[in-house]
Amino acid sequence: MIDKLEAIQDRYHLLEEQLSDPEIMADMSRYKKVSKEYKDLKEVVDIYQQYKELLGNLETAREMLQEEDADMKEMAREELAMLEPGKEELEEKIKYLLIPKDPEDSKDVIFEIRAGTGGDEASIFAGDLYKMYSKYFESKGWKTEVVSVNEGTVGGYSKLVLEVAGEEVYGKLKFESGGHRVQRVPKTESQGRVHTSAASVVVMPKLELEDVDINRADLKIDTYRSSGAGGQHVNKTESAVRITHLPTGIVSESQDGRSQIKNREIAMQRLAAKIQEAKRQAHESEVAQTRKSLVGTGDRSGKIRTYNFPQNRVTDHRINLTLYNLDKVIEGDIEDILEALQVAENAEKMKAGE
Repeated sequence: MIDKLEAIQDRYHLLEEQLSDPEIMADMSRYKKVSKEYKDLKEVVDIYQQYKELLGNLETAREMLQEEDADMKEMAREELAMLEPGKEELEEKIKYLLIPKDPEDSKDVIFEIRAGTGGDEASIFAGDLYKMYSKYFESKGWKTEVVSVNEGTVGGYSKLVLEVAGEEVYGKLKFESGGHRVQRVPKTESQGRVHTSAASVVVMPKLELEDVDINRADLKIDTYRSSGAGGQHVNKTESAVRITHLPTGIVSESQDGRSQIKNREIAMQRLAAKIQEAKRQAHESEVAQTRKSLVGTGDRSGKIRTYNFPQNRVTDHRINLTLYNLDKVIEGDIEDILEALQVAENAEKMKAGE
């Protein structure tokens, strides 16, 4: 562990020098990357400095135990009794900080909510999820931009696409991809019976082309007329975009945006995400011992969470977490759920690293 911490400290000092290099300062893109890595390593380096100081104090106390003087020995014993718990606490913090981070955690996201089974009630539930997430985004100080909206016939949404930008957005929201189920008496139910409806959420990191090394010469881009809801103009202009990645045959489409430029951007994001996922799956199949975290699989077809209104209960099925504060959760208080999912993933990563 010490060797790894020394290597991180050396890297930190190198980055510190680079931040004052005129050549790097002149390249804003490169400067941002160096600055971010420097910031990410600072917490580890700071705790390592504390840890080294504590180890030095422990060594001094042990040396005092060898003294002949009884008072010195007693003082050393008291010092050791005080320092040892701190050593264990710092070592746990360091182990946590050394858990490999997903490089995509810092990305902004494309965030989609779609009504599933349940008819009109599913659209209303999709609207409730949008309100829940919107309040959470606001509490984090994140910026949101609505890309596409298809409203439900009696309220809510059949489909909603957003862009969410801020600090560590994907790292917080990546566990939200999947099926969300609601159990309640719908507004459309006249006899007071509890119904079960569903909506799906998809969270995609907003990737840059250089993140997945896409060569524009390998892309075939087609435009076509949009179909479905979205306004009269969609049948008059070829605003929808289809992009084919020729080396892999992966195809991505978008007709969510109001313009061809926006659809091209969305389609490129989806293509990048698909290529990234294909690479990840290929790597996992090659490395047989790679363990897949239950939390981190990102299975979008499976039911991940149930919102039971009659019992004021919310249950995340992946980590068997049940809370009886659905009234607060639906108002955007989802931090406890997201933190529990993060802890579960970190525990899996620590097991895999042992």
